[in-house]
Amino acid sequence: MRAGGFPEEQVRARARTGAAEAFPPVESYGHEVFGQNSSGAQVAADELDAARLVPPVFMPLRLEKLIDLGREPLQSDVDLTTAVGGFTSALPVFLSAFGSTRIGSSEVSVAASRQAGALGIPMVIGENVVPVTGYRREPAATTGMLARVRAYLDEAGPSLGGVVVQQSTEDADAEVWNLVYSDPAAEPLLASGRLGFELKVGQGAKPGLGGLTVLDRDTAARVSDQFAIDDLWSGPGVLRSGSPGTFTDEILRQQIRFMRNNFPRARIWVKLHPGRDVAQAAACAWEAGADAVTVDGAEGGTGWAPRAFLDHVGLPLAECLRRIGTPSGCLLATGRMWEGGRAVKALALGATAVGLGRAALTAVDTDPEHGLRRLVECLAFEVQLLTSALGKYTPAALSGEDVWFPGRSGAADPAPRHRESLT
Repeated sequence: MRAGGFPEEQVRARARTGAAEAFPPVESYGHEVFGQNSSGAQVAADELDAARLVPPVFMPLRLEKLIDLGREPLQSDVDLTTAVGGFTSALPVFLSAFGSTRIGSSEVSVAASRQAGALGIPMVIGENVVPVTGYRREPAATTGMLARVRAYLDEAGPSLGGVVVQQSTEDADAEVWNLVYSDPAAEPLLASGRLGFELKVGQGAKPGLGGLTVLDRDTAARVSDQFAIDDLWSGPGVLRSGSPGTFTDEILRQQIRFMRNNFPRARIWVKLHPGRDVAQAAACAWEAGADAVTVDGAEGGTGWAPRAFLDHVGLPLAECLRRIGTPSGCLLATGRMWEGGRAVKALALGATAVGLGRAALTAVDTDPEHGLRRLVECLAFEVQLLTSALGKYTPAALSGEDVWFPGRSGAADPAPRHRESLT
């Protein structure tokens, strides 16, 4: 019985099973995707969803477009081609990182790679793929790093999109970037300027934590000197926790310089969790030469994580964008992106492109051949409609004046945002 909102059933579950209740059910590990409010706790309303797009009455940019075309402009005249982190993308969209869980490392990830290539949008390959599956041995041959790269290249055109390989502290031990950079399979990407490396500093699903994996007891015993091992469940699985790495502004600068010096043909991305100093961290990354900074809002992340983190830790994406303000480099935003309204709001608030994570996994799981393409086609159509309604004809023209937040007087900061040039 619940009295005054007290979560009696959740308390009883903790009384029965102890620390295991800090996580979603262990049997869901690798089979389901998670995100904010996964356990049903009451959380604050999403400010980005609550915001409204506000078209003006007078539209000087529409007049300019009318004169250029010699007719009234339509939504089909909105050009969605966007420079994203050093790549040319057909849309202001990229495929967010899928990691090494059973979902992320399954045929779903290869199908998603194939469709992302066909769409001409960049794709991020997530952390722990090589440490978990290996690089050339099975099962990596069919669902691992190289399988995803090959699937992407099989469908990609000669110039659009790109592949970004993420590296965490565990991937660094496996020298993932070195493996990819020196592999002949990656040469088509290098030759066309479409290979990138992303330093993972954090993730929206679990800010401040490293990789969390469920291992069998024998495997856990072999790595107990490298990781924290917690025996939380009565079954064969135990929790293995890694470190997210330690960063200061100088450590981040040095890491980016290392990446640029050692991999000069690759684009450099940095992924940040939604921390309170996210603006300082993003500015530091751009100053050090990062081609893109991805901010994963607290709504973001497909990773398995403690319930308390999913429901209570990290800044919402809208607050991250507000704190960053006018970005001095390419800013990428992720966090429950799946439709055009939320995407256009993020673009107007400074993002260059938005990342599809859980939505992409769901779409590909629904239809492995066409699901992601259809999802993105719908999103792109909505972005064209909304951008045209605002009297603008490229995503780069969107700005804070196009967004109104309930409870605030006036629009958001109308200052123009930093945008990459396509030339």
